Amino acid sequence: MQNKKEVKKMITKVEGIIVNETPYGDTSKIIHILTKDRGLIGVMCKGVKSLKSRLRALTIKFTYGFFYLYFKEDKLSILKDVDVIEDFKTIKNDILLISYLNYLTELTTQVYKQNKDNTIYNLYIASIKKLNSNLDPLVITNILELKYLPYLGVGLELDSCILCGNKTDIVTIDADIGGYICKNCYTNQIIVSKKTVQLIRMYYYVEIDSILHLKIDEKVVKEINFFINRYYERYTGLFLNSKKFLNKMLSI
Repeated sequence: MQNKKEVKKMITKVEGIIVNETPYGDTSKIIHILTKDRGLIGVMCKGVKSLKSRLRALTIKFTYGFFYLYFKEDKLSILKDVDVIEDFKTIKNDILLISYLNYLTELTTQVYKQNKDNTIYNLYIASIKKLNSNLDPLVITNILELKYLPYLGVGLELDSCILCGNKTDIVTIDADIGGYICKNCYTNQIIVSKKTVQLIRMYYYVEIDSILHLKIDEKVVKEINFFINRYYERYTGLFLNSKKFLNKMLSI
């Protein structure tokens, strides 16, 4: 029989956020947690659907906290306890922000499955915190979308013309061609504003944690969003239901 000290050693503390939950029997569920250090893991939560369970409200989608597990590598771990880090009340009280969070979560999960890099977790959590701080959700979403491109193997060249390498006289950016176009290579592509050209590069390189406020002209925001949507459709192969739903919400 194991003593208390031995049992204590079996419990592993992980930081993460619940990205999916699936019912299991009448009173239990399986959750998937994107973690800071251990990737995407599955966890059995025994009895948490019971009205008497203290963990009932702590094992729902988007719970962000420290999870105490009987951890099993490459198998379902078992949940012991949860400490919430942040509850994201601003997001959870706004149906549009919830739609953004649903999309960012599905996108992040797909990106992580293609490139199991722990940096993805940090980018995702930083973006959620900015949404919760009432920063423009479309801008934050576009920034994260751009930052995920290298992990999908379709990063952008934003230092020169995609066609000839010219670093000057950039006149526009085109999603079908895949980058900047200079005046010598320009044919009939849509001309976007100079600010759009500049800000796409800023979005690509900015540290999300460092963003404190956003004030961007609506026309520029729309041009950048159009470019990113088109680029994702053209190069990533990701067609997510949460994105379709978000687009419907934005068109209402």
